[in-house]
Amino acid sequence: MNVPGGLSFLKMNGLGNEIAIIDLRGTGTVLSAAEARAIAADPRSRFDQLMTMHDPKTPGTEAFIRIYNSDGSETSACGNGTRCIGWVESQRTGRTSLKFETGAGILGVAVETMHCITVDMGEPRFKWSEIPLAEPFHDTRAIELQIGPIEAPVLHSPSAVNVGNPHAVFWVDDVEAYDLGRLGPLLENHPMFPERANISLAHVASGTELRVRTWERGAGLTRACGTAACAAAVAAMHKGLAERKVKVALPGGELVVEWTPGNRILMSGPVEMEYEGRLEPAGMAPAGA
Repeated sequence: MNVPGGLSFLKMNGLGNEIAIIDLRGTGTVLSAAEARAIAADPRSRFDQLMTMHDPKTPGTEAFIRIYNSDGSETSACGNGTRCIGWVESQRTGRTSLKFETGAGILGVAVETMHCITVDMGEPRFKWSEIPLAEPFHDTRAIELQIGPIEAPVLHSPSAVNVGNPHAVFWVDDVEAYDLGRLGPLLENHPMFPERANISLAHVASGTELRVRTWERGAGLTRACGTAACAAAVAAMHKGLAERKVKVALPGGELVVEWTPGNRILMSGPVEMEYEGRLEPAGMAPAGA
C-alpha cells in the first residue's frame, strides 16, 4: 500500500478520538481504501477517522466530506471529526456558522470556542430497515440479540438506532465490567447487522447523565465516538430512561447531547489541535510536524 505523497494533513482529536484532516478541494483527488489504510498505518498520521474535504456538491455548503475508518472503510458520519472540521474552517473563514455535506446529509456546525462546538447530527432513525437490521423488528428499543449462553447471556437486548451510521447499544450496570475489545468485533460483524455496526455499552447514571464505551465499526476501541454518544443518548430517551438533554461521559471526556422537539440531535463538545504534517511517498514518514 502506498501513501499518497505531497499532501498536507492536520492531526486533531475530539476527546481523544484521533482525527486526521486532508483538504482536497480543487484537486479532484479521492483517496482509495488502500491509501487510507496506509496513512492510518504510519504512527505520525494514524487516525481513528480520516476526514477528506472535497469540492461542495450542494450550494451553501463548505465542502463535501468523505470519512474513512482506519481499516479503509468509509462511513457516513463522525461527530468528533465534524467538530474538528468545523473548527478548522471557522479559523480559515472567520465564520461561526457552517454547513458540511456527508453521506449522512448536510450537517450544520456552530463554533463558539474550541471548547464548545455544536453539530446538528440530523434525525435519528429507529426503523429496522433504516438502521439497517437483517430481520424485521417492530420495536428497536430492544432487539433480540445476545452473546453468550442462552440461560445466562453476557450481553443481550440492545437498542438499535441509526444516527448517520448503525449502532447497537447494550444497557449495563458497569461499562468497564466487560471485555469490549473481545466482544466488540464479534458483535460488529454479527449477521444481524448487514452493514456492520458500532457497538456500545451504556449505563444510565441519572436522567441527565450517561456513561458510554464504544467499539467503533472499522476502527476498534476508541476514547470517544460522537455518533455513539448520540445513539446512546437518543436510545435512552426513546426508552424513557433519560431527559431530552444529557451529558455523556466517555473515556476521553464529556459530550452534551440534546434531542430537540424538532427531532434533531445536537451534539456539543471540544476539539484539540495536535500538529500539521505532510505526507511523503511510500517508505517515508510524514514530515514537517
